[in-house]
Amino acid sequence: MQDDLNRPLGLEREPASRFGRPVAWLPLAFGGLGLIAVSLIAFIIITGDRNGGEPFAVARIEQETPPAPAVAAKSATPEQATGSTAAAAGNSAATEMERSSGVKVTRPFGADAPNALVIRVPDPNTLRLAPAPDPRLVEKSRYGMLPRVGADGARPADVYARPVPSSSKLKAGAPRIAIFIGGMGLSRTATQEAIDKLPGAITLAFAPYGSDVEAQAARARESGHEILLQLPMDTFNADDADPGPHTLHSDRSPEAIVDDLHWLMARFPGYVGMTNFLGARFTADEAALAPVLRETRERGLLYIDDATSPRSIADTIASRAELSFARADVVLDSDKTPASIDAALARLETLARKNRVAIGWATGLPGSFDRIAGFARSLEDRGIALVPISAVASLKSRPSADARER
Repeated sequence: MQDDLNRPLGLEREPASRFGRPVAWLPLAFGGLGLIAVSLIAFIIITGDRNGGEPFAVARIEQETPPAPAVAAKSATPEQATGSTAAAAGNSAATEMERSSGVKVTRPFGADAPNALVIRVPDPNTLRLAPAPDPRLVEKSRYGMLPRVGADGARPADVYARPVPSSSKLKAGAPRIAIFIGGMGLSRTATQEAIDKLPGAITLAFAPYGSDVEAQAARARESGHEILLQLPMDTFNADDADPGPHTLHSDRSPEAIVDDLHWLMARFPGYVGMTNFLGARFTADEAALAPVLRETRERGLLYIDDATSPRSIADTIASRAELSFARADVVLDSDKTPASIDAALARLETLARKNRVAIGWATGLPGSFDRIAGFARSLEDRGIALVPISAVASLKSRPSADARER
């Protein structure tokens, strides 16, 4: 038995490996890890499996088919829907509207539909007018597109007109009333109010100077309103001599007048004809007015005189030019008070019963819309047809009302 004294330090040898020499464990471990890494990379390249063989699943996403439209819940009456009940009813109606539309709305934190949700649905009973512009009925000019008679003889006055539907409530040959409202396009608010409140059979006349007059005129036609273009003309009043750019001035040459007319006519499409805006001086001057009415006829349009000037000779020139023409009988809002507007509407009805047709004109102030709309909607019940201006413009020989009646 040996002790430490008989076993010098460092002289005792380790037992020999059974492989014949010592094993290098550290290089062997790193070599094994490298082999595993190379194998994994090769596996991913060959199989395309980035999960390294781990289990996985594939989910298919399909668009859900919207449910069939459901009938919206009946809204509570103002008396019933008060306080929290009104808010709950509003939320319920909004939620039901979203559900029936087939559109899924996701809100943060699971919030419900707001009770202020408003969706404007077009009236299915709205009478649709022909699209404008019709490619057959336009020609290019340096100012834009101008109306014209089509190669097939189609006239803008006919194509863009609002049809006159028959009514079982009215007798054959029932009196007719046409109403047109001017000043549209200058105020977005007033124009939209007229479009919304007035029956579609009432014609709207647009001034050429609104910033988005083309879009507003298109909205009016989409709501079933026939439209006119208002032509600014000079007057005897120096303060009103120039309502805006390209006003028609009686002291200019016929060529210059027609050039200004083309600028005005290119502002928007879809009108059936034109009417004067002011123009006491211009409409009394045959040399100035005749080229305008000639151009109106040649382009397949009609002309309406708003009857604000007793000196106008538009009817005489229109008759000679064989132009479809009409003249207003009553200015409905020369006095803006409700009582005066009602009295003017009553005169209009009296003239219609007497002459079988009558035309009313209003300046387009919002205060008159409600009274005119109420009167217009009640006409059929009283045996009178409300018609667009194009339906009476061809009646050139009908009697005119006395200027003082207007």
